[in-house]
Amino acid sequence: MKKMFSLAVFILISTASIFAQDATAVRKKQFNLEKGGLAIQGYDPVAYFKQNKAVEGSKDMAVSYQGVLYYFSSAENKAEFLKSPSKYEPEYGGWCAYAMGAKGEKVEIDPETFKIIDGKLFLFYNKYLNNTLKTWNKDEVNLHAKADANWQKAFH
Repeated sequence: MKKMFSLAVFILISTASIFAQDATAVRKKQFNLEKGGLAIQGYDPVAYFKQNKAVEGSKDMAVSYQGVLYYFSSAENKAEFLKSPSKYEPEYGGWCAYAMGAKGEKVEIDPETFKIIDGKLFLFYNKYLNNTLKTWNKDEVNLHAKADANWQKAFH
């Protein structure tokens, strides 16, 4: 009986571990990550909220959260992130919010082009005279609703 109980516990723990690994792998595929799983091109996610600007983080201040790596510009920001990581993660896995709303596509971003909306971080493409934040601002309500729907449909 004791052996069967031990076997059952082992199977339960092994199964939970496999599901956790699968969830992390899926999450990493959804996120806009650089090599090594780095999010937001190394910018500090907390600084967007606290300083209202894009601030580069340091690999000396790194945190991995569910397979996604974040850099921070200060120990204070790192500690703040650890209290509530999901509060600071970018919407749509860090892909361009405009592209997600307009076409449901994963498009690269410029980490210095962002907007905080209802306590959430939205990032945008901004290259070659194409600043998608400006286009987003012209039809934010509609694009935001479409981006939410596209993200849920395609990536969850």
